[in-house]
Amino acid sequence: MYEKSIELLNEAVADEMSAVHQYMYFHFHCADQGYAPLSALFLRTAIQEMGHVERCAERILFLRGDVEMVASSAVEKIHDVKTMLEKARGMEDSSIRDYNKWANECSANADAGTKKVFEALVDEEEVHFSQYDLEMEKIKKFGEQFLALQSIEGSKAAPAAAGPA
Repeated sequence: MYEKSIELLNEAVADEMSAVHQYMYFHFHCADQGYAPLSALFLRTAIQEMGHVERCAERILFLRGDVEMVASSAVEKIHDVKTMLEKARGMEDSSIRDYNKWANECSANADAGTKKVFEALVDEEEVHFSQYDLEMEKIKKFGEQFLALQSIEGSKAAPAAAGPA
């Protein structure tokens, strides 16, 4: 009865797993480049995306399905911050469109519970999109100065690195 909902939820799991991997990659590289605030944003988002995986998995199991834990795409090796933010914004926009469509599909199939899951995900992905969009606006407005400020802010917050034991 809920086969289509389980299929859509597993697609969401795959997309969210890909997002976790991509955002963690961005987190590592922003930290390495000294952009601590952006690094922290990518880390927070990755953790929130993990929560999305969990929410979808719980719903799949409730519907008596099996959770497919396979990412839908490989990590793109992007090191340029502007390109990272463009990629993140595109990923969030795609999720918003998919989850809206899938909420409607679940509604048409009389699965209000899964519809609510997708609607909640839309709300959270819109917040992520907005955060990345704001960072892109800052780069457009301030250019390289914005990244310099990121680096300075990161230097203030970074503890002294411990050497090898």
